[in-house]
Amino acid sequence: MPRKMGGKRSATLALLFACGLLLISTAKAADSGPESDDFEDGYVEDVQEESAAAEGDEKLVYESPVIDPKKFHFADHFDDVEASRKKWVLSQAKKDDIAEEISKYDGIWNWESPQRIVWANDLGLVLKSKAKHAAISAPLRQPFDFKQDKPLVVQYEVTLQEGQECGGSYLKLLSAGKETEQLKAFNDKTPYTIMFGPDKCGNDVKMHFIFRHVNPINGTITEKHCNKPKNRLEEPFKDKLPHLYQLVVRPDNSFEIRVDHKIINEGSLLTDFKPPVNPSAEIDDPNDRKPEAWDEREKIPDPTAQKPEDWDEDAPPQLPDTSAVMPDGWLEDEPDMIFDPTASKPEDWDAEIDGEWEAPLVDNPVCEKAAGCGKWKAPLIPNPNYKGKWRAPMIENPNYQGKWAPRKIANPDFFEDLKPFQMTPISAVGLELWSMSSDILFDNLIITDDVEVARDFAANSFDIKRRYIDRESDSFVNKVVELAKTYPSIWGIGLVAIVALVAITVYCRFGTAKSQDSAAKKAAAEAKKSDEPQPDDEPEAEEEESDRAAGDSSKESTPLSASPKKNQKSDLDDNEEETKAAENQEEPAQTEETTTKTRKRQARKE
Repeated sequence: MPRKMGGKRSATLALLFACGLLLISTAKAADSGPESDDFEDGYVEDVQEESAAAEGDEKLVYESPVIDPKKFHFADHFDDVEASRKKWVLSQAKKDDIAEEISKYDGIWNWESPQRIVWANDLGLVLKSKAKHAAISAPLRQPFDFKQDKPLVVQYEVTLQEGQECGGSYLKLLSAGKETEQLKAFNDKTPYTIMFGPDKCGNDVKMHFIFRHVNPINGTITEKHCNKPKNRLEEPFKDKLPHLYQLVVRPDNSFEIRVDHKIINEGSLLTDFKPPVNPSAEIDDPNDRKPEAWDEREKIPDPTAQKPEDWDEDAPPQLPDTSAVMPDGWLEDEPDMIFDPTASKPEDWDAEIDGEWEAPLVDNPVCEKAAGCGKWKAPLIPNPNYKGKWRAPMIENPNYQGKWAPRKIANPDFFEDLKPFQMTPISAVGLELWSMSSDILFDNLIITDDVEVARDFAANSFDIKRRYIDRESDSFVNKVVELAKTYPSIWGIGLVAIVALVAITVYCRFGTAKSQDSAAKKAAAEAKKSDEPQPDDEPEAEEEESDRAAGDSSKESTPLSASPKKNQKSDLDDNEEETKAAENQEEPAQTEETTTKTRKRQARKE
């Protein structure tokens, strides 16, 4: 038996070892294989790749990024609370189109560390309140003029520390002008040039990029909305981790939107916005009307067709089956329903108010075993002569003129703006939000005209932070989950391994015990077939010998291994004692051994 148990344990260890080798080999294949992405074009650019070995050996320490005013139109890492507070202006305005009690911008802002503190000196601007309107803004060090031949780069971090179900964390780049000189009056009506950032409410997930385009002919302003990305942006609203958002708009009218350095949307200001920047050269003539005689019918009823003489429009679709007969046992004199004989009128029934009381109807119990009750009716069958209402067949319309459309005329408002990049200059940045989640943290907000400057700023702030967080959470469980996401077949392999391990464990535990019980029962059965003394008889013999040696003592000792049932005397024991007493009287010279054997033989006879 020990050899068998050892063999089973060896088999279990071998199985575990094989599963471990399989998982390790798959993990190596995952690491060596190309990185997959979620985009249909198969291309995702990651500009911040680091060696895994270097990250493991590198000691990550955060220091507030150095801000060179010459390189930024605006920059704030929020670590210097005193200096940052001087930049930002809290709105004291009210919304015009809602009730007075909720019209105030009374949301609370604060400079503080994130809930998941990575470094104590890394602070952010936090929207503390929820279900309140909140607005805060800051002027740019110098306005951004789009007439310069330089790109606009907007970059900032957002951490939804409580997740997000409904609300936004976007920012507005406020247009230069008199209406933005007093930032204390900043509200939802304040003119802006660009709105950019994430937004979600329920299942509606958006990455806003809206710019306000000025009509070069009449000066009217129209909001242009960027087309949605190919893939939904879900994780930033759920994982409660910092995420980096970047917008780059270039003088050639191209744009890029990145999340954590990965491009999620790109295109042109001329072709990828709704409504389009440039209107159509021609429009429908609003004064054109469809002529009354215009025939748009492609087909018409055949005017030469005649209804056949034998066509009966009044024929019913179904007729009673004349060949049917009433089944035997049908009780025509018995109703289907009868008044409930057990029902009684309620005591509070008022005939004048409630009317005459009648017992409720119940199924007639007599009809339960009968073929049916009540008046028998033949079943209905389809009418072979039924044709329905006659209609003339359809033919091609000889007078068909096609679908009418108004004629086209030149668009009086047509213009062609080939440089929509040249937007209204930007003088301030603002956060005007309403959210059902609290503790939204904003950090490392910059506006610059150099993409490399933005990347370097992120490398010294966001990238260090995320590498530290990823290293701390890079546990075995996370590795397995990520591996399973990349290679779904891992779940099947792991399931097979677990089932096999459980099966072996159950067999080793219960199968061995069952085999031992079977062997013991078989040995006991073989012993009963012979007259050999059983192990259970030995304590009784030893006990009787000790009783004879101790004399006629009234006290009786019980061995530690004896079961409670041995302490109680059965009828068999009483018979044995009487037999021994009789033998002692007749044969005083008989030895203890003979007496014991006699007792055993008598017990077997009983």
